[in-house]
Amino acid sequence: MHAPGLFDLTDHLARLSAMGYPLEVLERHVDFEVFRPVLVEALGYGERPKGGRPPYDAVVMFKVLVLALMHNLSDERMEFLIRDRFNWLRFLGFQIGEPTPDHKTIWLFREKLTQAGVFKALFEAQLCARGYKPTGGQIMDATLVFAPRQRMTKEEKARAKAGEAASDIWPDDLSKAAQKDTDARWTVKYSKAKTTKEGEEDTGLVDISVPHFGYKNHVSIDRKWRFIRGETGTNAARYDGHERSSVLDETNSSKAVWADTGYRSARNEAWLKAQGYRSHIHRKKPRGKPMARHIRRGNATRSAIRACVRLRERAHGSDHPLNRPNPCEGPHDHGQPELQLPPSHLPRATTGHSLTPPKFRKYPPWQSQTAQHSLKYHRP
Repeated sequence: MHAPGLFDLTDHLARLSAMGYPLEVLERHVDFEVFRPVLVEALGYGERPKGGRPPYDAVVMFKVLVLALMHNLSDERMEFLIRDRFNWLRFLGFQIGEPTPDHKTIWLFREKLTQAGVFKALFEAQLCARGYKPTGGQIMDATLVFAPRQRMTKEEKARAKAGEAASDIWPDDLSKAAQKDTDARWTVKYSKAKTTKEGEEDTGLVDISVPHFGYKNHVSIDRKWRFIRGETGTNAARYDGHERSSVLDETNSSKAVWADTGYRSARNEAWLKAQGYRSHIHRKKPRGKPMARHIRRGNATRSAIRACVRLRERAHGSDHPLNRPNPCEGPHDHGQPELQLPPSHLPRATTGHSLTPPKFRKYPPWQSQTAQHSLKYHRP
């Protein structure tokens, strides 16, 4: 049995560094100290009376939130992994045996920053300082975020829809109230069958409606750099077009706006025009009539620009049964916005800065033939 040596841990961490450990790469490219002034001002740290443990360093706690977001972890799991992983201790600057933040401390730190509303200011200032100013127009979209289905009676559902808190609905059973989600709502997502150029229905695609329970994440990105500039969350039943003013960024140098047909309405078009925006929102198909060729071609042109904000913009569209999330996947695997590479036929921006967004996901083997068939007929 190998006897532990004095430098075993140091040598082990050095071998990890030689292999290109991701957290070290992150620390080399991101100067976390630039966030300190905004964090300290938002947290309100000042002179403390003698006695009691001093608060953890603001930048260290901000790194904890970054780790939790990167690995999609709960606060309780973060508390364990910070103590369990040597490389996380090294990234956060803790020594072995030194006290580390518990889940309550992590939650309180996040709540303070959320109430102060500094998350957007933290990143916008850094992006603009490095030349990533919002330009080229904006692209809006909404993504469903799944939540566990709630088992409630009709009376309890009616009280939840009326806006009552869980503690008011179940005042005698606070443990049950703590497990109930009274903010999530049901919605139904519809998908219409596509048609070929000859007008014949594709037998591989059918009309379908899928119920969803949970929330909806509304975002907008700038067209050039594709960073998320506006974001808000609502229940799943909320109409996408109602959140236009919450996600659009007024600082964008271009007033062009792209979105899908869910955002097109007479009220939205009038609002965009009054605010000085140029609408490039998809046009809807006339009810009971075939879509005109020039409208279809215009929508295809808009889709080529709008595709970079879609999570699963594949050949069939995100609503096709083959492209829906696997029920075995976790709830967070398919519910968050994800930026993608631009279509190959679009020119790349010529600039001194370079970004490397994630690549398109490849088709599973059982989708290869269907995807190729759909690309043949549905590619813009």
